[in-house]
Amino acid sequence: MASVTELAKPTTRTVYHTKPGGHGAIIDVADFSLWYGKSQALFGLSLKIEKDLVTALIGPSGCGKSTLLRSLNRMNDLIEGVSVAGRVTFAGDDIYDRGLDVIALRKRMGMVFQKPNPFPMSIFENVIYPLRVDGVRDKAVLAETVERALRGAALWDEVKDRLHDNALGMSGGQQQRLCIARAIAGEPEVLLMDEPCSALDPLATARIEELIDELSGRYSIVIVTHNMQQASRVSDNTAFFYLGNLVEYGETEAIFTAPHDERTRSYITGRFG
Repeated sequence: MASVTELAKPTTRTVYHTKPGGHGAIIDVADFSLWYGKSQALFGLSLKIEKDLVTALIGPSGCGKSTLLRSLNRMNDLIEGVSVAGRVTFAGDDIYDRGLDVIALRKRMGMVFQKPNPFPMSIFENVIYPLRVDGVRDKAVLAETVERALRGAALWDEVKDRLHDNALGMSGGQQQRLCIARAIAGEPEVLLMDEPCSALDPLATARIEELIDELSGRYSIVIVTHNMQQASRVSDNTAFFYLGNLVEYGETEAIFTAPHDERTRSYITGRFG
């Protein structure tokens, strides 16, 4: 078992497991650091998010995984005093370039938050909200989008006869799948999920995990999770973070069965975290 001293030691080098590749990187994080005011939260992170795969970000609370997730679509821009260094490219474009259209970036990256956050309006209007914002008014297009997105979120058969009911009347698991439908309605390339099952019961969690499996291959998915079993079930690649550093990254099977860093081994076996 790792000692407290070993667990607290700073990370100077990330361990990368050999991967077969072939998918290519849709997001490339290179020597990326982030500060909240004078407090540094991320330290020189470098990793490639592979296209059409599910990448899990794991680590104890406060390790930087959610901070990195929110950096990928620049949600951290909304926090006063945030500054960054390094480079993040998405489909070859530097997302921190001053000329980048941040709104357009966020449309290409659907976001699903920790707690379901449907709007206080109908199921139908929740799904098409991104299209409404873009000024789409064609009824046929809106109807087609609702069915496509709800089918994609495995929710269509459950709600097709009550599309105009208030979304707040749905169960927690249904609300989270509705949020996923809303996220994919605008046809993004990436889905960012910040602990999407943490507020759900085991049955609803299982349904979301099944949905992630169904969506993989169509979208590049990055999921933050504290649940080690969930990470091992749903992801292709896993990144382990500790104290704002990326400790180890590679194929999920390799991370969970043959981790190279003792801190990774201690975390995934429940010795700390």
